[in-house]
Amino acid sequence: MMDYKDILEKEPYGPARDEKRELLTARLKELTQSHSDNCEQYKRMLTALDYDPEKVTGPEDIPFLPVRMFKERELASVHKEDIYKTMTSSGTSGQQVSKIYLNRETAANQQKTMTRIVSDFTGGGRMPMIIIDCPSVVKNRAMFSARGAGILGFSIFGRDKIYALDDDMNLQTDAIKEFMEKHVGEDILLFGFTFMIWQHFYRQLKDKGICLDIPGGILIHGGGWKKLVQEQVDPATFNAEIRSVCGNIKVSNYYGMVEQTGSIYMECECGHLHASTYSDIITRRYKDFSVCDTGEEGIIETISLLPESYPGHALLTDDKGVVLGEDDCPCGRKGKYFKINGRLKNAELRGCSDTYAAKF
Repeated sequence: MMDYKDILEKEPYGPARDEKRELLTARLKELTQSHSDNCEQYKRMLTALDYDPEKVTGPEDIPFLPVRMFKERELASVHKEDIYKTMTSSGTSGQQVSKIYLNRETAANQQKTMTRIVSDFTGGGRMPMIIIDCPSVVKNRAMFSARGAGILGFSIFGRDKIYALDDDMNLQTDAIKEFMEKHVGEDILLFGFTFMIWQHFYRQLKDKGICLDIPGGILIHGGGWKKLVQEQVDPATFNAEIRSVCGNIKVSNYYGMVEQTGSIYMECECGHLHASTYSDIITRRYKDFSVCDTGEEGIIETISLLPESYPGHALLTDDKGVVLGEDDCPCGRKGKYFKINGRLKNAELRGCSDTYAAKF
């Protein structure tokens, strides 16, 4: 197996196109071989696809799995005794959830790469943190839901943390104000899932006529837009309304999934989602899964260099989107940048934000 510790030490948006393509291809071929050797179900899938590693010229030639496969099969490339943590995806009542099996090395590397990616947007230091959720979400440390995993994953960027909501999803106004007074003049990190922020944070602040005024604040949010799009709330409206109750804070969306934890795609100041050194995006045509041209809408495939304990390195999602360019975003970060255009028709709700919003 390729020693990819050197890859993890690279800048999160450093390698240009040719270097990154070479890096991705070598690592993905070795991951594919490793999972074939250690996961019998995955090996049978490769056999059915007539996979030939000698024909792989780039990441697009690596066989992908539909992301929903992890709801239908228990796919692991490690022995049961080596499973350190089991991650579960979000889902509405009655839905099957994905189960992702992590050994200690994969879990550690996921956290390491996520730290490097997010720190590129927030800076190196840990900040006082407001988690826009309730504390009961984080329960079983051995089996994380995607929502709980998101909270715990981003909590590493906070050095003093408070939950903005109680377990009945009521805004803890007095506690937030006390927290703000304690950290006056400091940069503050806020994190939550998009619909919950809108429903339980923004709306309650708006109804109470409260503006928190967090001039050095950074809000990171993710988890799906379906409900807000139905309410005709687009990203520009969301950002503007959040600033109306929080002051002129930075607002950054992210795209990610429990099946590839650690390989998240952060939104830059230009409004573009970015693939990091440790991940990539491919868009595929609806009719035959061939690779789309830049600017052409297709089905999103996500690539990650991290999964060693399960075959999740090349996944076809239920999302549609467009690769906008590579290595030339005005923000200066290398790699592909893209946008998500929504879910495929008849796809199940998946994101933490969307599955929670289904209750409303």
